[in-house]
Amino acid sequence: MQVAATVFTHAREGISITDPQGTIIDVNHAFSRITGYAREEIIGKNPRVLQSGRQSPEFYAAMWKAIIQQGHWSGEMWNRRKDGSLFLEVVTISAVRDEAGLLRHYVAVFSDVTQARETELRLENIAHFDVLTGLPNRVLLFDRLRQCMAQCQRRASSLAVAFLDLDGFKEVNDRYGHALGDQMLIALARRMGDALREGDTLARVGGDEFVVVMADLDGPQHFEPLVQRLLMAASEPVALGLETLQLSASIGITLYPRDAVDAEQLLRHADHAMYQAKQAGKNRMAVFDVAQDAAQANLREVHQEIRSALERSEFALYYQPKVNLRTGEVVGAEALIRWQHPTRGLLAPGLFLPAIDDHVLSTFVGEWVIATALAQMSRWHAEGLMIKVSVNVGAYQLLDGSFAQRLEQLLRAQPDVPPEFLELEILESSALADMAQISHLMRHCQALGVRFALDDFGTGFSSLTYMRRLPAQVIKIDQSFVRDILADADDLSIVQGVIGLATAFRREVIAEGVETMAHGEVLLGLGCELAQGYGIARPMPAAELPQWTRDWAAAHPQGSPLNSREDGAISY
Repeated sequence: MQVAATVFTHAREGISITDPQGTIIDVNHAFSRITGYAREEIIGKNPRVLQSGRQSPEFYAAMWKAIIQQGHWSGEMWNRRKDGSLFLEVVTISAVRDEAGLLRHYVAVFSDVTQARETELRLENIAHFDVLTGLPNRVLLFDRLRQCMAQCQRRASSLAVAFLDLDGFKEVNDRYGHALGDQMLIALARRMGDALREGDTLARVGGDEFVVVMADLDGPQHFEPLVQRLLMAASEPVALGLETLQLSASIGITLYPRDAVDAEQLLRHADHAMYQAKQAGKNRMAVFDVAQDAAQANLREVHQEIRSALERSEFALYYQPKVNLRTGEVVGAEALIRWQHPTRGLLAPGLFLPAIDDHVLSTFVGEWVIATALAQMSRWHAEGLMIKVSVNVGAYQLLDGSFAQRLEQLLRAQPDVPPEFLELEILESSALADMAQISHLMRHCQALGVRFALDDFGTGFSSLTYMRRLPAQVIKIDQSFVRDILADADDLSIVQGVIGLATAFRREVIAEGVETMAHGEVLLGLGCELAQGYGIARPMPAAELPQWTRDWAAAHPQGSPLNSREDGAISY
């Protein structure tokens, strides 16, 4: 009993003892310290004098039910001190029975955890709210956004995420100081919050960056009036002491579930749209384009596949012969890239090259084509097949400042291949990019011995200008004109005109897309002797070209007359 009395007196926890009717018969010093009631004041009273009114009658009913049925109850409750202040306690109430099982006392042992709870709440507030504006921070924003996204799925509704950046806020900070800048942020945060609906979330995620989550939208466009109110709230003048300042805002919007990504990606997409709004002139909104983003993502994926294809040697060159329709001589071949895709099979250039037209990858692929064609010519020359090869070069690669230097290095790597055996075909549209620069570049490369051809000639707007200003040795008539010369008088006139121009400017001319003997006869009649096309041969792997040239030479001695096979293709 002596030990028990000592514990009762000196315990840090408050202890109260009541009789079976609930009348307090004793309390310890800690009880008085916590509640403010002296021992003499509280003895004889009911613990109800401490009630704060925060707990409901149902709370006390559940508490007494546990005490009666289980003999004890533990939990938290708010009580009131003598001075009227509230405190939170963690308490255990136990029923004490004698040896016969009769109820003798109730003992309550409690600790004041008010300060600990306040500290916990302050830490939680710091963790979830912006210190300056009191708005939710990024952590709480994502929590609420994920909840709203789940709600959208349940209700088949939409939400909008708006990323807002204040225009010109940096200048305010620089001119008036950070203290006034902070006041500006507080004032604008309050205004923007007032412009929103009750269930919307406005969060501060950066210095002058805010995010709004607008949930429960009946339709995708229902966010627009809310965003317009935000723009107005952000652009109204703010009076701060002697200064009246005015800013504006750029807002990027993305919509869920139209933009079916996770919360983090939604924020990035809204941020991306915000930058579009800034670039468009600020003080406006821009909506994230899901389709455009998907196309860009697909383009990035194709770019990565092409990089990998270069590393894994998945590209190959096929060669389409060029012949002289009058003499039957094989005068060269065009190198055409193919992609041996691991899952899609052999791909023609039209299925992947457009994706890198204006990308540095086109330079890497273009250099690979030139290097591979030169290496192949070296092998053919060693076998006795002296054939010229043309390769296509795009505008991006041409306009690279190091093109001529890289070309010279590639030529030096194959010293047994005379430079004049390499012909570079450039699209007529490529020359439009910078005609003066390309003309200078062509002359530089021609000084190395390389030849040039203008590909797809006739498809541009200023063909005569190109022919006058660009020093190409060869003009290549586009197959779209050649293919229909038998049936379309306009195409026939265009082809005749191109041949006449080439003759007048002393250029060689070659027709692509020659499919039948009839095409060849018309071209010869117009003065065009050089041709390539399916009617002569389809593009073939490098390994097949030597045998094809031998078969062609055996079947078509030079100078033999033009004739037709049974399938209508050209023969001699």
